[in-house]
Amino acid sequence: MAVYGYARVSTGRQASEGESLDVQQRQIEGYAMMIGLKLDAMFVERGVSGSKPLGDRPEGAALLSVLKPGDTVITAKLDRMFRSSLNALDVLAQLKARSISLHMIDLGGDVTGNGISKLVFTILSAVAEAERDRIRERIAVVKEDQKGRGRYLGGTIPFGFAVAPDGSLTAIETEQAAIREMSALRAAGKSLRAIAEAMKARGFNMSHNRVNDILTRPAMQYAAA
Repeated sequence: MAVYGYARVSTGRQASEGESLDVQQRQIEGYAMMIGLKLDAMFVERGVSGSKPLGDRPEGAALLSVLKPGDTVITAKLDRMFRSSLNALDVLAQLKARSISLHMIDLGGDVTGNGISKLVFTILSAVAEAERDRIRERIAVVKEDQKGRGRYLGGTIPFGFAVAPDGSLTAIETEQAAIREMSALRAAGKSLRAIAEAMKARGFNMSHNRVNDILTRPAMQYAAA
């Protein structure tokens, strides 16, 4: 069994002055001694934001790569190792499944194997769900704004358009003319299959289902009149 410490500061100034790191390392060393463990190595993250998932940080990735079943990790505070509840919940679940203990001094000790483990996981699960909701809301707001400004949101590029360098949809006149012709033919009572055949004669090889998609999609609002 190996025992590792993990300390982190988020700014270059804190890293160079070392005060926060020194405090964390002394806390980790003292805690390990108190519970009868001897540290094998200390992973020290200097000037790295906690917003980065643990596995995306240099020392965090190195720590995760050396861990084996039965090992122990000690950190001074929850926020030194995690800022995202989603990331915390994911990593904690993985460690627990691999029989790796994670001790957080500010939470009273082993958060993967003792009595407080269930409480920590319950709280993190609730916070993580709220975090997911906020992420979904932000994405929805951004997409709605992009949609309102004619931005391409991904997926298949609508017939009649190309994506400009700024991410907006720009009209392709030859395809827009085809859309206008399809609309006129449909208004005249032509079937979707007949319209598809007319488009094939113009060099646009498409099925009647494709014709229907083009004529009914929201992107029709961008078509030139």
